[in-house]
Amino acid sequence: MSQKPEFHDRMLSLGLARVAEQAAIASAALIGNGDEKAADQAAVNAMREQLNLLDIAGVVVIGEGERDEAPMLYIGEEVGTGEGPGVDIALDPLEGTTLTAKDMPNALTVIAMGPRGSMLHAPDTYMDKLAIGPGYPENVVSLDMSPKERVQALAKAKGCETTDITVCILERPRHEDMIDEVRATGASIRLITDGDVAGVMHCAESEETGIDMYMGRGGAPEGVLAAAALKCMGGQMWGRLVFRNDDERARAAKTGITDLDRIYSRDEMVTQDVIFAATGVTGGSLLPRIKRTPGWIETETLLMRSKSGSVRRVTYRAPVDQTS
Repeated sequence: MSQKPEFHDRMLSLGLARVAEQAAIASAALIGNGDEKAADQAAVNAMREQLNLLDIAGVVVIGEGERDEAPMLYIGEEVGTGEGPGVDIALDPLEGTTLTAKDMPNALTVIAMGPRGSMLHAPDTYMDKLAIGPGYPENVVSLDMSPKERVQALAKAKGCETTDITVCILERPRHEDMIDEVRATGASIRLITDGDVAGVMHCAESEETGIDMYMGRGGAPEGVLAAAALKCMGGQMWGRLVFRNDDERARAAKTGITDLDRIYSRDEMVTQDVIFAATGVTGGSLLPRIKRTPGWIETETLLMRSKSGSVRRVTYRAPVDQTS
């Protein structure tokens, strides 16, 4: 019986960058046109097409959730030629469909890949998330702390006042009390309307983005994607699944999750070395927007490998009719 091919992250990384690029390019024509579903579907179709060209036996373990109401790269879908290594794939073909439709900052195409069995199969439920950048002692903040305690602990570790801390939070009614408590410490808050993968990633580049910490409740699948990004960029992250009803608890059981109250660290959500690619669509603090000039299109992709700690910024420029 022949041995399965190994996961060679370096060899697969440029292919993964192309997957993110092409999804971004496909959605570019729909920036600002108000149609979230059309933008999402264009990105999905392009991402699937490019994934199926890679020599991998891939399985989508984190895919588009039912909330998006679009034909999707669904959880369990097999992608690739089937000829290469077995891999887990976590993706969001267009993180920030609303941002794209309204031409607002920080829409990205996002994908991560690791060896088979390396990523938490998070159900399509909510997750309480907490993340900080690199350079701090382990577990300096925790999900069991109140928002106030987190800000105070991080300020102490950073050697600054709480008024010097900036926290990124998703702007939702469910976060009103959290926002009030954080503001009461004197800390600043960067509110985002969508796109919490990018929100978490901002912590890892705090000197550029000005964000020290991310906290709040968002989609669990996006939590695993964010953990993959931080595994490459550096930083700490924790997540705890939140269940609103028995149907969501049943979804968790289906994916093999038995401890419903467990707090997962970054390395428990992503247990092995991964590669991660994100391409800017509408632009923001992390990546510039897609540039369209007569006859040409240009993208920038953040391409990272956790094994080597390498971070590349890949610029792709091509004639419009040669982008496929």
